[in-house]
Amino acid sequence: MKIFISDSYESMSKRAANDLKELLQTFTNPLVCTASGDSPAGLYTELVNLVNHHQMKIAKWNFVGLDEWVGMNGSDEGSCRYYLDKQLFKPLHVDENNIFFFDGRNNNLQKECEAVEDFIIRHDGIDVSIVGLGMNGHVGMNEPGTSPALHSHVAEIDSVTQQVGQKYFKEKMQLTKGITLGIANLMEAGHVILLVSGSKKAAIVKRVLEEEISEQLPAGLLRRHKNLSVYLDAEAVSLLQAK
Repeated sequence: MKIFISDSYESMSKRAANDLKELLQTFTNPLVCTASGDSPAGLYTELVNLVNHHQMKIAKWNFVGLDEWVGMNGSDEGSCRYYLDKQLFKPLHVDENNIFFFDGRNNNLQKECEAVEDFIIRHDGIDVSIVGLGMNGHVGMNEPGTSPALHSHVAEIDSVTQQVGQKYFKEKMQLTKGITLGIANLMEAGHVILLVSGSKKAAIVKRVLEEEISEQLPAGLLRRHKNLSVYLDAEAVSLLQAK
């Protein structure tokens, strides 16, 4: 595990984007797993800037979404796909054929899980997974107590996540279930980039990085990944014992 600490959210995002650029420059058709959320948003802004300034090319990149709320897809304002379309896919003009994203509106969610697993296999696995950290230690929609052996699955959403998730919507929503890649998918990825920002995440950052690895802190399971890079800003790192 490598930990990178930056003075600000902006510098953290730039560092992560430049590191991702260097990491993937030798890949012809990389498969990148993308999470929505506040912490990765700055990284996406920096990637768009790099592409717009002709410092990198992503035409041959492929993308797989990390998760989605059950009952939603990209047509729903506030959905995971909605934000990634807005922050990344549309600004970069990514071809729809290069994206697989869970459709939470599909009546057959098991079929959605099978389809994403097939997409990953056809692209020879995930090369880089970009993830954030939930207030209760979740990663994706792998909530506390989730088995690390699970691949894509339908998840019951923890009450903490249901409450925090309301910030993405204009009206109160029922966020009881999600569909997500599992911890097993993330552990099988070539690299994992975990981004965390803000003082509100300082306490959970401390727990995830310092407590014993446990299913009760799903993000902590990623510490067992051989190529985990953690990017933190000054506020998120404020409670760590060894900075």
